[in-house]
Amino acid sequence: MKFVNTPAVNFAEELQDLKGRLHRHLLDQADSLPTDGEDDRLNRFVWEKVTQYIRTSHIAINQREIERLVKELIDELTGFGPIDALLRDDKISDILVNGPYHIYIERNGKLEKTDLRFIDNAHVLRVIRRILAPLGRRLDESSPMVDARLPNGSRVNAVIPPLAIDGACLSIRKFRKDPLTAADLLAYGTWDEETLMLLRQAVQARCNVLVAGSTGAGKTTLLNVLSSFIGADERLITIEDAAELSLRHAHVVRLETRPPGIEGDGEITARDLVRNALRMRPDRIILGEIRGAEVLDMLQAMNTGHDGSMATLHANSPRDALSRLELLAGFAGYNGSETTLRQQIASSLDLVVHIGRLRDGQRRVLTVEEVLDVSDGHYVTQSLYRHEPISRIKPKSAKLAHYTADPILPVRGYGYTR
Repeated sequence: MKFVNTPAVNFAEELQDLKGRLHRHLLDQADSLPTDGEDDRLNRFVWEKVTQYIRTSHIAINQREIERLVKELIDELTGFGPIDALLRDDKISDILVNGPYHIYIERNGKLEKTDLRFIDNAHVLRVIRRILAPLGRRLDESSPMVDARLPNGSRVNAVIPPLAIDGACLSIRKFRKDPLTAADLLAYGTWDEETLMLLRQAVQARCNVLVAGSTGAGKTTLLNVLSSFIGADERLITIEDAAELSLRHAHVVRLETRPPGIEGDGEITARDLVRNALRMRPDRIILGEIRGAEVLDMLQAMNTGHDGSMATLHANSPRDALSRLELLAGFAGYNGSETTLRQQIASSLDLVVHIGRLRDGQRRVLTVEEVLDVSDGHYVTQSLYRHEPISRIKPKSAKLAHYTADPILPVRGYGYTR
């Protein structure tokens, strides 16, 4: 097998094939692998075995390629295989593995395919199980899906055959070591100074805020930043399915849901945690994401003395967010009238902040919607801000009555009745 004067694609495939054979060759000698944790011994062992294999197999390969193979094989044996370097790269926000041969990443808001690959589906499964092993989570044919959080806060989701038809799939949402600040969002163009000023005032005035957006739009990041405007003398309780929030606050109690055990018992839902949080003397409750029955308890909390609470919701616009709250309330068993439910939602929420991702990958606050009332069974709202300037609207909320800026209010959009 020679790599001289071969096309780039064929060369990459042959190199991967060689790595696969070397990987199996090393695994066959697993009893000889150093297990004392000394990196130098492992490096020497892999280097000796690789060079010996290449020499006896008469493979034409240069020194740089041998060094690359040795490094990647050490990652296979001690780390997470081809995605090991991706996990260490702070510029990458998402790692998406679609079977053994297709690995994508998200960088600067855009997806791109890498030239990395696993050896086969069994290799993907080994890496997934290595990731899950310290977490005590099970993944097999009887339990082919798992959602978990790594010790560093990164979120992991895995789906394996028979559910994943083309091979095991792995999705990792990476956790930033240094959470973004309000100034960072300003620098990235996520919001402008006027919107920042408005939302800071809203949080400090204890407005109940719902952050809406699609998957990957930046809802959790925005919620993190909004929480930084809360006074240090307040007690916060956060509730999440997988703890991602990293609040820079002195007094935070973090609660996380628990999935059912192998026998289907022991589940602790977000609704259980919201109800329990009300007994923990919170000043504000921050719900990582509204997904189901907890919507009714969260609305009740917002409307019964826990002003300034916040949550996120998957929705494509403020209107969709309000409609989705109604839908989730219906799933939760709400049996009152539609008008009564809308009145409950309108009295609970002050602002809906819609964040989205533009075509160039930039995340941007698109709309800030003020929820005013219900009239003739319909929501009465007004847009305090829209991404494209139209006009200036003054908030009607008493909580924002003392908000001042020059000119009168730096907010844009039309009011409308829904």
